[in-house]
Amino acid sequence: KHSHGLSLTTGGRVFLKEAARLLADADALCEIAGDIAEKVRGPLTVGCLMTFAQIVLPPLRMKFERTFPDVRFRQFECDQGQLLEMLQQGEIDAALTYDLELLQDMTFEPLMQLPAYVMLPAEHRLATRPSIAPQELVDEPMVLLDLPYSREYFLSAFQHQGLRPNIAERTPDIAVMRSMVANGFGYGIANMRPLHNISPDGKPLVFVNLEGSIRPLTMGVLLPNAEHRTQTVQAFIEHCQRFVLEQGVFGTERVVK
Repeated sequence: KHSHGLSLTTGGRVFLKEAARLLADADALCEIAGDIAEKVRGPLTVGCLMTFAQIVLPPLRMKFERTFPDVRFRQFECDQGQLLEMLQQGEIDAALTYDLELLQDMTFEPLMQLPAYVMLPAEHRLATRPSIAPQELVDEPMVLLDLPYSREYFLSAFQHQGLRPNIAERTPDIAVMRSMVANGFGYGIANMRPLHNISPDGKPLVFVNLEGSIRPLTMGVLLPNAEHRTQTVQAFIEHCQRFVLEQGVFGTERVVK
């Protein structure tokens, strides 16, 4: 202590200098964070339900990357169980999927409704019908799209009426299901219609509306609950909304506005 007041020790001066540097760094970080929040840039990791990824994701992603070239986009194609887990673990920022078994700590932004339909080989006796009731399919062999949460949804078309379908084959791959149906192994049930009626091995398919109480599935963007979304995530949601309005190519569906 001097007669004119207090003076800092050597250690105190070092501490003050370090504190000033840390405060300056904190200010710089705040500026960077604000910059990131305001601009559509940086990494964006998106999961997509594997049953419709091949139809939706490539054109949607290409348009997004052309609009926002500063975003580094990564994609994963998964089943619904994997998508829910990856969202909870923070491994993906958003998922394009259906409203199947959604968790309370997540937000779902709906894009469009897709009613269930029956997939048949072109020569099937029911192929000329405008719609088919589940009871008409009970004795027919079924090729079940066997994926978590999806399988329960498809089987509910029968269970609602106390019926049990004749499951002849199961596959987790919708392309394999289409080819098996086209080759006469049975009928299939799905929601997202392909853009043409040819199976992967080149045989014709017919798509017929499914009657009954099975609800349409809503496709949308699933996100973890958050008070503040980054500009990049918000831009992706808005891009998806524009995409489904402009494309309108997913068969018979109703865009959710």
